[in-house]
Amino acid sequence: MAKIVIENLSGKVVNIHPQSRSILAALQNERVDWMYACGGKGRCTTCKLIVVAGQEHLSEKTPAEIRYEQEGKLAPNERLACQARALGDLRVRVPDEGKLPHLKYDD
Repeated sequence: MAKIVIENLSGKVVNIHPQSRSILAALQNERVDWMYACGGKGRCTTCKLIVVAGQEHLSEKTPAEIRYEQEGKLAPNERLACQARALGDLRVRVPDEGKLPHLKYDD
């Protein structure tokens, strides 16, 4: 089973279940609060994450991610949690703009 380690959330480990359609779904399955505003439809960038390691274990970028990257709203090492699927182990970080006020982040 693959896993996601969220470095700046105390190294929280999230197991990726085979039925998870996206990283956001995997986070929700493990009851991890993650910012998202558009309902997980790829219409905004509030759910973005920073990929620290394991970029090669991600699904291909979706048209929404490509568009946001071209518009300068996603850096090459950022992905949308609602669009990307984890196919292997990842290390990620929550970007400053996606941090939720009720959680404690290690920065």
